[in-house]
Amino acid sequence: MVEESLLQQETPGHLAASWRTGVNRRAFSRPRSLLSTREKLAQLRNRRKRPWDDKFDELVRDIRTHFREREKLFQGLWEEEKAQREKDRQLWTAEMDWVRQMWTKSQKEKDTVGEDKEMNGPGRVKEEKRNRDVCKEFEEGSCKDTSVQEPLLLKSWLESHGRKFGHFIDGKWLKPDGRETYTVKNPTTGEPLATTIQGTGEDVNKAVGAAKKAFESWSQLPGHARARHLYNVARTIQKHQRLLSLLESLDSGKLIREAQEADLPLLVRHFYHHAGWAQLMEVEMKGWKPLGVVAILIPRSFPLLTLTWKLCSALAMGNATVLKPASSTRVAALFLAEACAQAGLPPGVLNVITGDQGLGEALALHPGIDKVAFAGTAEVGRCLRRAMAGSGKKLCLQLGGKLPFIVFDSADLDSAVDALVDAIWLNRGQVHSAGTQLYLQESIAKDFIQRLKRRMGQLRLGDSLDKTTDLGPLASEKQRNALESLVEEARAEGAEIFQAWASLPSSRLFYPPTLITSVYTTSRCVREEIFGPVLVSLTFRTAKEAVALGNSTPHGLVASVWTEILPLALEVAHSLQVGTVWINSHNMLDAASAFGGCKESGYGRNGGKEGLYEYVRPTWEIRPHPNIVDLNCKTFATSPGSDLPLIPGDKKAPCSIVSELKGNIPSSVDRTYKLYYGGAQKRPDSMSSRAILDYAGKTVACVADGSVKDIHNAVEAARKAMPGWAKQTAHTRAQILYYLAENLELRRAEIASQLESLTGTEKEKALLEVDLSVQRLFYWAAYSDKYGGTVQETTLYGASVLFREPLGVVGIACPDQQPLLSFVSLFAPAVTRGNCVVIIPSERYPLLALDLYQVLDTSDVPAGVVNIISGSRDHLSRCLAEHQDIQALWYFGSKEGNIQWHHDDDDDDDDDDDSPHKQGSALVEWASAGNLKRTWVNYGAERRGWSDPQEGAGEEFLYQATQCKSVWMPMGDIFAN
Repeated sequence: MVEESLLQQETPGHLAASWRTGVNRRAFSRPRSLLSTREKLAQLRNRRKRPWDDKFDELVRDIRTHFREREKLFQGLWEEEKAQREKDRQLWTAEMDWVRQMWTKSQKEKDTVGEDKEMNGPGRVKEEKRNRDVCKEFEEGSCKDTSVQEPLLLKSWLESHGRKFGHFIDGKWLKPDGRETYTVKNPTTGEPLATTIQGTGEDVNKAVGAAKKAFESWSQLPGHARARHLYNVARTIQKHQRLLSLLESLDSGKLIREAQEADLPLLVRHFYHHAGWAQLMEVEMKGWKPLGVVAILIPRSFPLLTLTWKLCSALAMGNATVLKPASSTRVAALFLAEACAQAGLPPGVLNVITGDQGLGEALALHPGIDKVAFAGTAEVGRCLRRAMAGSGKKLCLQLGGKLPFIVFDSADLDSAVDALVDAIWLNRGQVHSAGTQLYLQESIAKDFIQRLKRRMGQLRLGDSLDKTTDLGPLASEKQRNALESLVEEARAEGAEIFQAWASLPSSRLFYPPTLITSVYTTSRCVREEIFGPVLVSLTFRTAKEAVALGNSTPHGLVASVWTEILPLALEVAHSLQVGTVWINSHNMLDAASAFGGCKESGYGRNGGKEGLYEYVRPTWEIRPHPNIVDLNCKTFATSPGSDLPLIPGDKKAPCSIVSELKGNIPSSVDRTYKLYYGGAQKRPDSMSSRAILDYAGKTVACVADGSVKDIHNAVEAARKAMPGWAKQTAHTRAQILYYLAENLELRRAEIASQLESLTGTEKEKALLEVDLSVQRLFYWAAYSDKYGGTVQETTLYGASVLFREPLGVVGIACPDQQPLLSFVSLFAPAVTRGNCVVIIPSERYPLLALDLYQVLDTSDVPAGVVNIISGSRDHLSRCLAEHQDIQALWYFGSKEGNIQWHHDDDDDDDDDDDSPHKQGSALVEWASAGNLKRTWVNYGAERRGWSDPQEGAGEEFLYQATQCKSVWMPMGDIFAN
């Protein structure tokens, strides 16, 4: 019967089976409308049988049979799951027993990590015995994770190439004859991994030629097409992620755990992220175009990650690349190139050549290269800057640094200790973002050091393929010897040295975790970058002192600030002169966040939209190809030049000639044009002047001839004004520029008349230039509060904020074209973004800028914000380039204006390789290598249209006037449950 069938469906066994298997109860039990009470069933029995009841009964029987079969199936699955859970419980119990045993053992050895006196007593002996036991296990191989030791997949790939690799050029392997070979070894064991070749200049020519050919088609692809290529590369890398992490570990000695959990996921993230930028280039990067062929030179630390930072941005913007990996870390880069080719990346877009440091220099200096992206030491970066001076190539430098790790008494000390251990001993300390400089507030210094020593005692040295290893080998024995020399020198100076390991594995490439305390700030270990697992600790009392210590180093890559007081953390982060600040965290990296340094840590950014600007140029700009010959930068422009003659045959004094002009000067009284700095007019230190000629060659005035002493005084005035001007609100800076424009407008007719008489331009054009100058001041005043930064959408659970900060003191050398408009167009964007400027006006027509003294004074421009030094452009530019307190230098030389008696009837189109304007650009880049300041030069290759909105006031000016700082602020997990 129907009612009996219905009753049999509602069995406890059936319901229990449904609940045990986790199945939705409503999906396999009867609807509540059919599970009726007995009264309703009685009504069903008493009703008259209908014709379709038999079919209905048959349907119910089928349903009952179906559910019984499902119940048996679920019952079997439940039994299997129950058995698996019991097995997991047994494994968990065994693991917990092991953990309890290890905890008991560590408690027994607790005396080994107590006070310093205990570390030198019996506890120290126990610690040394434990370390020797672990080292013995390492030597015997018992601590290695055999599951990751060169598996068949890795071995088969190496064997498929015969463990011999050539260059990867134009999408295929090339092994030229007659090349020397270099054996890549596993740093942990010293065993050979593969044999590579040492490239030559001929190989560089082939690689650059293939890249130039590929660029023609790759740059013309729509953004969507390039996005699909990068997406396919990301998917291909994900498929080979394990193999690539093994290659990275065996190639560089990096811990397999770091490669698998940190490097490779971030590498894949970069390709995915920049596939999006390739898709959006036509919208987000409108007005920019790719550079051409980019040379990428990477170091041995973070070889794959550093490569990807630069490669993805270059490819997304349509450039072709030639990569030269470090000598000791080549194999992983070669595999990545092959993987990209397998993913369908067009031949020639990515080329890899291997060789020594000389090959990298040959690649950087190759005339077919349009951009060089370099990562390495500051010394090599400085040499590269000088070697490339005047070549017309863009240069991005990612150099080293001493990371200040600042811990306040309000910090979570245990979290800070764990982060510090990860910071300093990440990648064996062989990374530029390692926290090698620890600053502790005095009140917590002793407690923190004790906790740190305890944590150091738990670190484990061993094979990089062992997932339980905390510290692997160094890259070379030369590096280890340098570390030993540095530590012993600090010991001889009276510093306290703590090393957690008394005995090490037999390999000479291992170095123990080392802590240096009680050290002088003048010690070499404090001043110089340390590339290894060595930490130097200093103390401070106030936040102001902590900031001063953090900024005392010439480097400025990253910093870490630890405090639970957010306003304190933000103020310290704002005050530190670095490119990235991590608050209560460390080593937070993401493809959407800009990463890079300032000061001697280089310039340029990797990641995010800021990283894209390094691989593009404005669409109107043509790639300059100057070829500077016979330029001795050591002697060029060391003095203002030869004597300044009057017009040949004219013996009149300048003042009498001025009085004969067409009524432009109302009186024949001589006017003295002085220098302007610190908010006042000053006489030149040299006590000399130079004659200024008008368009017809007549002497119209004499202006002060500035010298190195005047530049020094102007820079000091700018430095003094810089803190106050940078802290002014954006609204205040905008109001000052608006007021400046208003006062310039009041003198419109006077300035236009002077412009007409000096340059010979038509009256309408002179008035237009003044009007454009006023308009340009309004334009940059509007940008005072509209370019401050953004929130970066990273993978962090928290906030990652990009601040666009002023550079500092900016030196500017103005051109002779449109002398008033170019002067305003250059100083206004720098000032509106919070910089102070030392500006050299047009060498040929400086009077227009010098007449703005009174306008600046009456416009409430603070003293020292704008400083004007007249004189020889190249000589004064050299003084600015060599000054250590100038953070950036803009140089716009002119073909016709470098020699003041060069008249308009000369050939302005003369493009000799050794023309003065090109030599000036080369000089600025060469001399700026001293403190690695940012430069922006025009190479004299083309005249910028200062009247054009894009050429004279484009986004490029904002980019050059600011530097970005990424501040990471992670959040907690209080709402996770």
